[in-house]
Amino acid sequence: MMSTRLALVTLMAVLAIACGGYSAPTPAPSPSPTPTPAPTPGGGSASVSIPAGAEFLANKAFAPDALDVAVGTTVTWKNTDSTSHTSTSNVAGWNSGIVAPGGQFSFAFQTAGTFSYHCAIHPGMVGSVTVH
Repeated sequence: MMSTRLALVTLMAVLAIACGGYSAPTPAPSPSPTPTPAPTPGGGSASVSIPAGAEFLANKAFAPDALDVAVGTTVTWKNTDSTSHTSTSNVAGWNSGIVAPGGQFSFAFQTAGTFSYHCAIHPGMVGSVTVH
């Protein structure tokens, strides 16, 4: 009987040690998916470059000279020329003021239509933005 008790105690001790030393691996947390934002009408961006020598390029002074965008798009004019320019709406709309070389100006188009513009310093520089 003593040997049965000893065997039972030994078995219990072995099981306790074996169970105490093991833990199930914790699964690594899976990354939560990043929600894709719902597209908003427009809300994007577009850019127009003012290239070197723009004052001599007339309707090619803004690149592109005719831009098509969605309502809500922000258009940024970037002056890469060595002289100052403006982006000035032909009707009440926007006026960048003087944009120095290396500078830029942005405007968000909130309504549909075709918007013609020019450089107030060099009136021969013309372009348009069509907003759908």
